[in-house]
Amino acid sequence: MKKNKILKIAAVVVLIITTALITRILTINQIIGSGTNYTKMLYLENYVKENFLYNDEIKKEDLEAGKLKGLVAGLKDPYSEYLTKEELQSLNEQTTGKFQGIGVIISPNEDGTVTVVSPIKGSPAEKAGLEPGDKILKIDGKDFSSEKINEASEAIRGKVGTEVKLLILKNNSNDTKEISVKRAEVKMDSVISDKIGEFGYIGVIMFDEDTGKDFISALDKLTNDGVKGIILDLRGDPGGLIDGAVEIGDAILPKTTFVTLKNNKDEIVQEYKLNENYSDINMVVLVNEGSASASEILAGAIKDLKRAPIVGQKTFGKGIVQTVSTFPGGDGIKLTTAEYFTPSGKSIHKIGILPDVKVDLPEDVKGIGLEYQDTDTQLQKAIEILKENTNK
Repeated sequence: MKKNKILKIAAVVVLIITTALITRILTINQIIGSGTNYTKMLYLENYVKENFLYNDEIKKEDLEAGKLKGLVAGLKDPYSEYLTKEELQSLNEQTTGKFQGIGVIISPNEDGTVTVVSPIKGSPAEKAGLEPGDKILKIDGKDFSSEKINEASEAIRGKVGTEVKLLILKNNSNDTKEISVKRAEVKMDSVISDKIGEFGYIGVIMFDEDTGKDFISALDKLTNDGVKGIILDLRGDPGGLIDGAVEIGDAILPKTTFVTLKNNKDEIVQEYKLNENYSDINMVVLVNEGSASASEILAGAIKDLKRAPIVGQKTFGKGIVQTVSTFPGGDGIKLTTAEYFTPSGKSIHKIGILPDVKVDLPEDVKGIGLEYQDTDTQLQKAIEILKENTNK
């Protein structure tokens, strides 16, 4: 009997809870019912403020930014986003190649740590002794894991002249070390160049506002030094400003329509054309799955015009262009506004550019580029092709 009584009481309690839940759902439906999205937004904002467990931590500016971010996120385009004032400033720094910070490139590691990829040459990070492979465990006393890589990057950056304290686990060591690094304005070179025997090497790391000028300067120097050919390395280049790609194309390609941009109405919104004068020096181009956007525009034009063999792996496949608009308050939006087409009219979006000579890297390769010639099989192949073409 007691058991039946308990079951009856439990059923009544469940019924009361269910009735209350239904009543609340009906009440909400009555409030926002067939109302506009604006009405729903007002209700949601008030509801969150009144009922969110941690409402004392709610910041008005975060809610406002969240609304705008949610609107753009609804497009489901990974390249379009609303940008706060701070985020837009960070984006602008990337396109100029100038940063306020200590000048270190970091990446999330498989072991869950924030790991140094490399310090920028001549930067405060390099002078402080940071080396590739070092683990950054704490920033100003706060723990950071690979899941918080963006927060770690923000914590390291800061005003010029201020200091940041880093707890470092040195590469291949069990010893930790705390260092203080003074922040400064750091300029990251987007172009690196050197000679490999009788040939020249030019690596384009990213396309910023100085990339075209720096490439032409490197090409002129190597040409004046009498190199017999050039290796243009676009591997790992994520893109950037299209103007840099156009300037490089103008230096090494014949007169042509370099790239065409079309909008959502299939209208041509911009055509970039190249001039007649260019260097016809013997050349090989290196690409991989990290070559994207502006670097694919350049590689695509080179391939279409059969200017040089493309060596490596299929490129990333980002054939769309984003426009950045700034609002009066300093925030803004980065929106996908156009698709680009190579000189032959091809779209490479989600397709990529296939190399003329496919070369995979060995599994145990430690890196690519000038410092890793002994194991960089793609670079080795490029040198081999240059030698063959030179001896023809």
